[in-house]
Amino acid sequence: MNGPAATALIVETTSDEECPLEFLGESADIVYFISFAHSERYGAAHPLAKAAGLLKRRLGIDLKPLLTYADARVESSKEERALEAMWQEAVPLAESARRAAAAIEATPELRALTAGFPELPERLRELAAMAGWAAERGARVRLTYIL
Repeated sequence: MNGPAATALIVETTSDEECPLEFLGESADIVYFISFAHSERYGAAHPLAKAAGLLKRRLGIDLKPLLTYADARVESSKEERALEAMWQEAVPLAESARRAAAAIEATPELRALTAGFPELPERLRELAAMAGWAAERGARVRLTYIL
């Protein structure tokens, strides 16, 4: 099957240049991670939700930039306005993604919780690199997803 995977994270920037960096594998793992990280505060028991809780509370990693995302498909003017509100500064996003990737790799408990998503640290590093590229150009970043 050609074309994007059924589930994918889309990274857009406000730069006039096209970002030369891209995900080197399926980005679905990040979509699942940020979705479960978002639901973690509501008591989700999924391993990725538990991993997010550990990253936030025990390791003090700010996941808010990763949790600023929206559905890429808009069906109303209200959803379109919400999508426009998703633009964020690139530096905090790069730092959040980079710190989360490093923590997952360095923490046995996090490695165990994310074992079903083995490419998550690599995709987070790639996201950090894209956000870093945008930051170097003074550009903002928006994360959207397709399910």
